[in-house]
Amino acid sequence: MLIDYHTHHARCGHAVGELEEYVKRGIEIGLHEIGLSDHMPLLHVDPADYYPEMAMPMEELPRYVEECFGLKEKYKGQINVRVGLEGDYIEGCEDAIHAIVSAYPWDYVIGSVHFLGTWDVTDFRQTAGWDGQDRMAVYERYYDAVGKAAATGFYDYIGHIDVIKRFGYKPDGDVTDMEDAALEAVKRAGIAIELNASGLRTPAAEMFPSRRMLERVLDLGIPLTIGSDAHHPERLGQYLDEARALLKEVGFRQLATFEGRKRRMIDF
Repeated sequence: MLIDYHTHHARCGHAVGELEEYVKRGIEIGLHEIGLSDHMPLLHVDPADYYPEMAMPMEELPRYVEECFGLKEKYKGQINVRVGLEGDYIEGCEDAIHAIVSAYPWDYVIGSVHFLGTWDVTDFRQTAGWDGQDRMAVYERYYDAVGKAAATGFYDYIGHIDVIKRFGYKPDGDVTDMEDAALEAVKRAGIAIELNASGLRTPAAEMFPSRRMLERVLDLGIPLTIGSDAHHPERLGQYLDEARALLKEVGFRQLATFEGRKRRMIDF
């Protein structure tokens, strides 16, 4: 069974392609399930004063949901469309995040940490934010936020859990304990993580998470799903063959799927 649970489209501003193009592409490449999971609107910064093209405007959110469910019905029998959201965890905005997460009948919600304060550590335009930083301290802040995200109960799985490495900025010290603490927080929360294959096209040149973390995920019995993090229809499913091969090497035999916020494990 072929799935891809992490996709973005034109509404977010930094992806291209309409939702229906992704669904049609999913059918074309033989996916059994596609997750539509665009970015939650910005909550803690004013979009007018911030970097442009970061996330869908708040007024687009209901239209996004309506279109997703329309496509779910339209393509029933050809591909299973799952309606999701990548819901940033931002410390101090928990009430606003919960309001969005609880307002719509999502199939799943991804919990991702992109922001440390107003700094998006995953944005290529903001890599200067690393200048003069104590990298170990940045990693500590990041993994602390991941643990807090897992503990909220808002999310079905944590996205690209070690994305902090995306641009190759790594501390001199060992971050194994931080990574493992984040995974243990996920385990306590009873949620899943994803293997996000998009890391292969970044300076990190490695999927999110690393093989070492995947081995720890398996040891802990944490469920895992998979996604390309496609921002273009042609990238749907990109590197997922490599991702599935890696998972099988590590020892995984099942992937998590979601419908109506309920998780079901399937063989792959």
